[in-house]
Amino acid sequence: MYTRRATYSAITFLAVFIIQEALLTQIRLPLGGFSLLLIFSLCWAALSTPEIGAITGFGAGLLMDLAPSASGPVGQWTLIMIIVCFGIAFLRYGDESLRGNPLSVVLIVDAGVIVTLTVYVLLGAILGVELGTTPEILKTILGSGLWTLIAAPLVLPVASRIHSIIFETREN
Repeated sequence: MYTRRATYSAITFLAVFIIQEALLTQIRLPLGGFSLLLIFSLCWAALSTPEIGAITGFGAGLLMDLAPSASGPVGQWTLIMIIVCFGIAFLRYGDESLRGNPLSVVLIVDAGVIVTLTVYVLLGAILGVELGTTPEILKTILGSGLWTLIAAPLVLPVASRIHSIIFETREN
């Protein structure tokens, strides 16, 4: 049972990763754009238990580290995604008022994207990664937050449906 869930989840994340790297990285949006894999991972974590959230963060972070468009040392995205996905799953799993409200999931995912990118920049600065000027970084983080507010309501129903099929839950 666990092998089936893990296999289907891995196939799903690989498909999202391929769509992200093959299609969405080619599109240049104003204010930096968005990461489909990041949004999908945070939505998936919000629908899961904290343990599944941490595993989701590990898998998604590893894919983000291995992406051709990634800069920085290998493991940086993995560390950040484990922490953020676990945190989102933990916050949402324990609060019944958040579990039934899709708007709260979108806002949590948006806040998660902003926190993830901010932590990535701070950790990158500690590790000596060249990131650009402060106005460029702020523009990219805030722009990604704006694009996430637009994209998350479109990604959430898909992630919710796939999650419910794989984990056979009643919650959508």
